[in-house]
Amino acid sequence: MNFNEKLINLRKGKGLSQEELGSELNTSRQTISKWELGTSYPDFNRLVLLSDYFGLTLDELVKDIEVQDVRDKNYNMEKIDYVYSKVHKSSEFLRSLMWLCIVVFIFLSLLALYGIFFVK
Repeated sequence: MNFNEKLINLRKGKGLSQEELGSELNTSRQTISKWELGTSYPDFNRLVLLSDYFGLTLDELVKDIEVQDVRDKNYNMEKIDYVYSKVHKSSEFLRSLMWLCIVVFIFLSLLALYGIFFVK
């Protein structure tokens, strides 16, 4: 049984909702959902809290987790975060460049109007 399946069974065995378990661990329902979907894994501190809460050893809690899968998912998430940060920085740069172009255009337009109406 994978960690996410084990967590679902443990949570439901105690009759808890994801929100209630999240409250017990000082985390969000969405985080519990991601753990149960297998899209992310708890950090070490949360694993210790989970094992204490359910009365299991860490080994019992995480047995059958494929360590390489966890590493791959964490690496992929880091790459995605990196790409998003680059996109965000690029969009900020493009926005600044757009404003600069607008200011230059207005300045040149005013300069042209000045030349048309006031210079003879």
